[in-house]
Amino acid sequence: MSLLFEPIEINESLILKNRIIMSPMCQYSAIDGFPNSWHYTHYVTRAIGGVGAIIVEATAVSPEGRISYGDLGIWNDDQMDAYCDIVEEIKKYNTAPGIQLAHAGRKASCGKPWINYHQIKPNEVHGWQTVSSSELPFYEDDVPPSVLTQDGIDKVVNDFRKAAKRAINAGFQILEIHAAHGYLIHQFFSPLINNRTDEYGGSFENRIRLVLEIVDAIKSEMKTESLWIRISATDWAEGGWNLEDSKKLALILQEKGVDVIDVSTGAAVAHQQIKVEKQYQVPFAKAIKEKTTMLVGAVGLIETGTEAENILQEEKADLIFIGRELLRNPYFPMFASQEIGADVKWPNQYERSKPKK
Repeated sequence: MSLLFEPIEINESLILKNRIIMSPMCQYSAIDGFPNSWHYTHYVTRAIGGVGAIIVEATAVSPEGRISYGDLGIWNDDQMDAYCDIVEEIKKYNTAPGIQLAHAGRKASCGKPWINYHQIKPNEVHGWQTVSSSELPFYEDDVPPSVLTQDGIDKVVNDFRKAAKRAINAGFQILEIHAAHGYLIHQFFSPLINNRTDEYGGSFENRIRLVLEIVDAIKSEMKTESLWIRISATDWAEGGWNLEDSKKLALILQEKGVDVIDVSTGAAVAHQQIKVEKQYQVPFAKAIKEKTTMLVGAVGLIETGTEAENILQEEKADLIFIGRELLRNPYFPMFASQEIGADVKWPNQYERSKPKK
């Protein structure tokens, strides 16, 4: 029996129709943070294609939290209203709408990748001053970030809280905290970036303090929604955040009521050493799954229905996050079901094209 297309209970209020999750993937196509017709078509098409849930790309909780000037945002109510049509249309296809709440920290103020994916300086068009846990830039020639003071940290926590409230009001059922890929929360996690000497630096307990404050702030606004978090399980660099840290964090987040941990890796420091190969991140998901009762998602170069099914059957993860393959093929779930022999209903409008057994 196929596990990939078996429903899964996330919490008391949310059951997904299958285990395929659209991974958040930046489109760099917003203006002033607002979603537009590109985003509507992009996300609704994947809902029609049959994914169990969609996590909308990294959505900044403040203007300075954007990776690029083309990032989505949810720092004001007008932006909140602009998501409502997308969310409602996604729900029509029995797909759960989610949103990734994010702050890029020192990796903000960048150009669009197809133009010039480098930092834009504060005095240049589309640029602004970045912030971080410390003054260390990502690249040596980047403008150093401003170090967040206690007031700045309090603002970040409150920005996440307000963004969560807006996301809930827009109808999102899943809120995912972006604590991976070298963005702001990860910049507090990693000893390679965080050189603070106050209560947010030094020990493991201090370095995770920010994310726990953000979790508490978001939970204060939640009712029946599901809280997820994406982490980088390792920095792939000596002396950095590592798998043992991630296991410890997972247990704490479980106690805090986080439903799903979405396990990625890397992107904290420019000198990382990653051996990229098929499913290279899956072992990290498996290791964390063995330590926690929280649901665990695997991501990274999972490209076929058979690969996804095998990960579930071998109990390496509970959910499969699909990224680039869904960019290539919005109807991946339909084809995956055919590949592994699962009997899945296709949209009525497409049923006549379904291959016969």
